[in-house]
Amino acid sequence: MNRITILAITFLLVFNSCKINKTIIKKEITVTKNTGKTSTKSANVSILQKTFVIDGLNDIAHKIWLYLPPDYTTSTEKYDVIYMHDGQNLFDNATSFVGEWRIDETLNELYKNTGKSFIVVGIENGGEKRIEEYTPWKNEKYGGGKGTIYINFLVNELKPFIDKKYRTKPAAENTAIIGSSLGGLISFYGGLKHPEVFGKIGALSPSFWFSNKVVKFAEENGNQKNTRLYLLAGDKEEAIMVTDTENMAERLLDIEFPSENIKTKIAPEGKHTESFWKEEFLEVITFLYNL
Repeated sequence: MNRITILAITFLLVFNSCKINKTIIKKEITVTKNTGKTSTKSANVSILQKTFVIDGLNDIAHKIWLYLPPDYTTSTEKYDVIYMHDGQNLFDNATSFVGEWRIDETLNELYKNTGKSFIVVGIENGGEKRIEEYTPWKNEKYGGGKGTIYINFLVNELKPFIDKKYRTKPAAENTAIIGSSLGGLISFYGGLKHPEVFGKIGALSPSFWFSNKVVKFAEENGNQKNTRLYLLAGDKEEAIMVTDTENMAERLLDIEFPSENIKTKIAPEGKHTESFWKEEFLEVITFLYNL
């Protein structure tokens, strides 16, 4: 890719960020409230008693959701770990924004069919502070920019806590970071920034539009030889989501990110919704973990 093409992509990121669909922004800042809906979380999902206030980020006590494999209490095995954002939306319809991802039901069924198990750590977002938590750079209109603090918390505090308390496989090759929308952006950032910690990245409908700095970041950090990356967008999302995702994949390949370690999917009829990401989750981890 020549310099003119790179400049063109950067221009499009800046231009399109000014006209991004308002429904996407609404999702990014919506605060999940208690709706009185019936809980749907499985018995092997819990919320840790310990909460975490992330130093330098905000004064919100973040709850941590934990999915343990069906065989965890009857086994001495160690498990691969998946770190995910927006913990409110992953396991329980009662706490979700507009529907849960059904991570627990999906993984329980996977274990039943294949015997494969994971630990999943779901970090709740900070509600109206979500944008600042999941963005490494500021946006002139929407603010943000504290994502590095959030990722440092995962790397330096939360992951060591989980590895010490539970039977994990702590190596990067056994550890994934997965999220959607701004959660996809921060997963992309965190995984490439810390390949020694997160060897697998699921960036679902990633909000690359939020800052044109993501292009330079990818150029400086994207030449990873061992990281596996799944990029997803839906063709019923805003067109910028599709073009940004495809352009990012092309840019990574240009700087010699191994082609066998990256998968880019543009899903027919895919929309910017939890129901879309729920349906795609199993395929994402199937690629990342070679299931």
